[in-house]
Amino acid sequence: MAGDAKLAVVEAVRTAIVHGEYAPRQRLIETDLCERFGTSRFIARSALQELAGMGLVEFERNKGARVRDIPLTEAIEITEVRMLLEGLMAARAAERVTRSEAARLRGIVTDMRTAVTRSELVRYSELNGRLHAAVRDIAKHTTSDRLLRQLRDQTVRHQFSLALVPGRPAVSLPQHEAIVAAVVARDPAAAEQAMRRHLQSVIEALQSLLGQSAPRGQRRQPAQGARRTPPAEEILAAAAILS
Repeated sequence: MAGDAKLAVVEAVRTAIVHGEYAPRQRLIETDLCERFGTSRFIARSALQELAGMGLVEFERNKGARVRDIPLTEAIEITEVRMLLEGLMAARAAERVTRSEAARLRGIVTDMRTAVTRSELVRYSELNGRLHAAVRDIAKHTTSDRLLRQLRDQTVRHQFSLALVPGRPAVSLPQHEAIVAAVVARDPAAAEQAMRRHLQSVIEALQSLLGQSAPRGQRRQPAQGARRTPPAEEILAAAAILS
């Protein structure tokens, strides 16, 4: 029973962090967690330690636990690992996809096109996540799925930062279309390559954000037509729809 209680608290706090209810660097006070989630301090402390192992929480000497702030440099490294795992998942999905699953993927891409046409950035971000989840569901690779969940949790704010940058969805839409086309065609090699190209594009976009966040005088010049990163409240609004 105690193990189940801890897992419930771990999942509840994880969800709150991913959805932006707890901000990066925000302190996680055990008594507050006990009150919110109806648990004991022992379970709350144990849950925080597990979340630290997942890379979402960190402990400071004499200050307790706080939400870990993932820097852009680390987000880029994480995305490099995601590129390998999601490439594998796309290839497996191409090997296993059924007619009904192929229709589901096509439907998501159709909705993504509509969202781009209407400039619905939050809607596009939601569909983006749904498409990647659908590919993982088709692939049925338990180990990769578990690792990817942890990696995605650590970079969710940066992912939504990209998705909400005007013009970014129009760049990523053809990449997602290529992924779906290869999976539906049951071409594992093409599916893996399409997924890797997409995540390489994400890495390059994150590197662009890194250049924009550098100290004045050290910043890279933004590409022509580049727009500012959206304010934090927009990112958190988008994060609230993450399933």
